Amino acid sequence: MFLASLPNSSKPMISKETLFALSLFPYLGFLWFIKRSEQMPRLALYGFYGTLVFVGVTIPVGIYAQVHYGESLANVDWLHGGAEVFLTLSNILVVLGFRQAVMKESRE
Repeated sequence: MFLASLPNSSKPMISKETLFALSLFPYLGFLWFIKRSEQMPRLALYGFYGTLVFVGVTIPVGIYAQVHYGESLANVDWLHGGAEVFLTLSNILVVLGFRQAVMKESRE
């Protein structure tokens, strides 16, 4: 596990949950910026917003996996796969959005 640790200590300085929560702020800033710039292809923008849907789904599903199976989400394949579908769909929207923009630009 590669988390910043204090010297001679096995306890991380920051938990993965805290790091995850803190990572939302830069991502929300990124979304705000690309929405405001009006240069992002709309379909790609929807894909980037879809990543928030993935996060919103993953959190309760991860809690469910822990409570009902005593395992992390990554160890409960059917739940993990179901949650990952949202990330896959988001990524597809991002790719299709940029593909559409590139094709439009090449026609002009």
